[in-house]
Amino acid sequence: MDLNTVSEFVPHPDLRDWREGDAWLAGGTWLFSEPQPTVRRLLDLTTLNWPALVVRDDGLEIAATCTIAELYEWRTPDTWTIEPLIKQCCDAFLASFKIWNEATVGGNLCNALPAGPMISLTAALDGTCLIQGESNNERRLKAADFVVGDNRHVLRPGEWLRAIHLPTSALTARTAFRRQSLNTYGRSAALLIGRTDPDGWTLTITASVKHPVQLTFSYEASEPEVREAVLDAIPDELWHDDVHGRPTWRRHLTLTFAEEIRQELTA
Repeated sequence: MDLNTVSEFVPHPDLRDWREGDAWLAGGTWLFSEPQPTVRRLLDLTTLNWPALVVRDDGLEIAATCTIAELYEWRTPDTWTIEPLIKQCCDAFLASFKIWNEATVGGNLCNALPAGPMISLTAALDGTCLIQGESNNERRLKAADFVVGDNRHVLRPGEWLRAIHLPTSALTARTAFRRQSLNTYGRSAALLIGRTDPDGWTLTITASVKHPVQLTFSYEASEPEVREAVLDAIPDELWHDDVHGRPTWRRHLTLTFAEEIRQELTA
């Protein structure tokens, strides 16, 4: 879609020069998908050449500008176990190759849609978001807390998401993945990921709720205990409701998948 209110494109932006009406541009798959009447200037982040994926002693750093195609095609170190989960979450986009080659991990988080699979992936793997601002300010926030509602995130005007760090402990854990939509190529109505921890397991609930919900359990937790914990953690108003699924159905999927994941990770 043409953005007819945009009067300037900045290919090599000074990140400290933020003005009202500016918008960060990476993949642009959402930015160009609908009118943006308040946007006057586009600042291109892709020209900053942030390394897409960096293996560190303490885990993995994913640049906000890393594309879905780059993440999908990347091969993890032999001692890591999360390559299948990465591919499952990338496949949850159900998008064309053109989208995969432009859409970014950071863009999916910043779009903050309940069904964002990169939100699911980074939250489930105990990710930490590095957020930077105009005055060389930095802050770090759990990926599970980055999205606070449907199309709502924690970024303040002038801030940008620089990277997401995933710790080694999560990258070497066992995981379990469950997803469902109304049709084969539909948007996720529920996407749940379980991850083993030294003393138990962590359940991350996305897509069926407006923002990620994360719960931890011991390996001895029973089906009723998990069910009660999920229902206690998710009030009625937090269940997502749109054309891709009604709250009652999403709640049913969530409870069903939570029990399947409990059985898989505690077997």
